[in-house]
Amino acid sequence: MQFSQRMARISVSATARVVMEAEKLRAAGVDVVDFGAGEPDFPTPENIKRAASEAIHSDFTRYTATGGTLELRQALCERHRRDFGTSYDPSECIVSVGGKHVIYNAVSALVEEGDEVVLPVPYWVTFADVIRYNGGTCVFVPTDESRGFRLTARQIEQALTPRTRLVIINSPSNPSGAVLEREEFEKILSVTSKAGVMLMSDECYCHFVYEGQPYSIAAAAGAKEHLIVVGSLSKTYAMTGWRVGFGLAPAPLIATMVKLQSHSTSNPNSIAQKAAVEALRGPQDSVGQMLAQYCRRREFVLRKLREIRGVTCAEPQGAFYVYPNIGQVVGKNGISTTLEFAEKLLAEEKVAVVPGEAFGTEQHVRISYATSMTELERGLERLKRFVEAR
Repeated sequence: MQFSQRMARISVSATARVVMEAEKLRAAGVDVVDFGAGEPDFPTPENIKRAASEAIHSDFTRYTATGGTLELRQALCERHRRDFGTSYDPSECIVSVGGKHVIYNAVSALVEEGDEVVLPVPYWVTFADVIRYNGGTCVFVPTDESRGFRLTARQIEQALTPRTRLVIINSPSNPSGAVLEREEFEKILSVTSKAGVMLMSDECYCHFVYEGQPYSIAAAAGAKEHLIVVGSLSKTYAMTGWRVGFGLAPAPLIATMVKLQSHSTSNPNSIAQKAAVEALRGPQDSVGQMLAQYCRRREFVLRKLREIRGVTCAEPQGAFYVYPNIGQVVGKNGISTTLEFAEKLLAEEKVAVVPGEAFGTEQHVRISYATSMTELERGLERLKRFVEAR
């Protein structure tokens, strides 16, 4: 069977591959500690589940508007305004099947064959593949690990060319946990706006910040015309499987994304949309409770990692990942890449991590601490044994 050439531009998501391998081992009865999955281990709050149940029993089970119900788009705009001081209306909002779908729609709507998209490194795995699938060229901008992987406006400015169409920023970052300072983010917005380049801000982890208050670059003066905000309910409300993401952008771009969505998935799940309205308008206590647990886990993981000889780790400022440097281990005992490190770690110690190659670096692995303290302790002890045996 012959496949289209564009399929050769992409690969299976590295994080999905790790999850699948861990699931295979568990199905075979193997005791696996899974640090690969990027999803909260908390249950969806009860009020959200009740809203879904009520939607089913009231027969809210038919098609909705392609870009999401008016009720949900209004709720999204209201929540973003309350949390961050922005001023979007429903015509500037789309609801899609997860935040990843919003990214795909936006890149497809903006990027032509040969256009350049600036992408800081390390980057979330899907960004690069979506850009390549749509014929774009990734322009990678390495960040400084010694500064916590923080990006500067000067770096972005130097990466822009006449072919640049889009700049993508993910803060807090998956995989590094880096949080871009507000002042620097505003400088980046100024640079991209003056160059006539759209800026995409992926805010999927925006409520999980360990120092200071969460913010959105969309609140900056004059931001809306030059900005695409990508958001998700998956992390904030422990709703990964519900598949509800959203985009905020200029109305003409939203209309174009809706047009594309009308020929792919059509509307997001109707029941999940009702649940999402309750998530946004109901009690927000669960968000702070999750953040407190992530903060506790972060401190534990950092302490344990720093006890491992040959491992260093920048302190994440947000999200729920650490991105330790294992460069002193790579190149020893038949381990030449972080992919081989991850494969051997899973085979020998039954611990699943995501190799740094998936995120554009060659000396790191990603560890998710969105799991219990018991699992963190078990897995980090196994990791220490594995590394120090090399």
